[in-house]
Amino acid sequence: MRRKIPSTTALICFEAAARHESFTKAAQELALTQGAVCRQIAGLESFLNVELFRRSRRGVKLTETGLSYSRQVSSQLDAVERDTLSVMRQQGANVIELAVVPTFGTQWLLPRLKDFQKLHPEVTVNLTNRTRPFLFADTTFDAAIYFGDADWSGTQAHRLMGENPVPVCSPNLMAGQGSLNAETIATMPLLQQTTRPYAWRQWFNTLELNVPGDMTGPRYELFSMLAQAAMHEMGVALIPPFLIQRELEEGRLVIANPHALSSIKAYYLMIPERKVESASLRAFRDWLVAEAHRYALEHK
Repeated sequence: MRRKIPSTTALICFEAAARHESFTKAAQELALTQGAVCRQIAGLESFLNVELFRRSRRGVKLTETGLSYSRQVSSQLDAVERDTLSVMRQQGANVIELAVVPTFGTQWLLPRLKDFQKLHPEVTVNLTNRTRPFLFADTTFDAAIYFGDADWSGTQAHRLMGENPVPVCSPNLMAGQGSLNAETIATMPLLQQTTRPYAWRQWFNTLELNVPGDMTGPRYELFSMLAQAAMHEMGVALIPPFLIQRELEEGRLVIANPHALSSIKAYYLMIPERKVESASLRAFRDWLVAEAHRYALEHK
């Protein structure tokens, strides 16, 4: 069945004319005559059976419908352009499109990715932030690194490492003490992680403490945000040490209490079943699993 879609030329002319609110400027930008732009837009209006511009002696102005449609068309043309450039860049290349939880990607994966590039210079790994699971069929991703229980339909899961967060804060909140007991931490502002809403409650429960208000406090979506808030003395945060190695080494953050929260959840590399035979993904999987195993052994 033929799609009910106007010609690309008409949409491009409309987008340019809407952006400039001028057929003349649109024609100049597109290297067309003003008459050609006018004909394309007139044809588009006829196709849609709506008026997109109001014409007057002083020029043209978008109608309310035209303004709404121009925003939608502009967004879709931008997406088509991005996809086209992506295909052009990837021509002849071996590319892995990887979705990754943000702080893990920037703090742990990126500093090691150069080693994979040295081993496999023919493979390019592109990273995009994603904090929650999604349907691979609806995206262009070849794999994903996420934190959870590996229950992701239609995928093959490869465990990388656990999280084991500990309470951390600015050294200025320690009042010269080497560590803080759980009762003291309970009296301080507790910085919350949006995707781990029960983390503090679980941490206190492992110490057999019931703390009122253990789920209250400012919430942040990313561990990097939690780390920044903690460094600025806004409270105590539960963060996995491997995500804040530099901050700990430089003394901008300190471990307030060494008791770690363990969990059955972990960081996993998820590969859709239809992609498991990809040679580049197999190489990346083997390297990443080995790197995670080596890190775990070094930081027991």
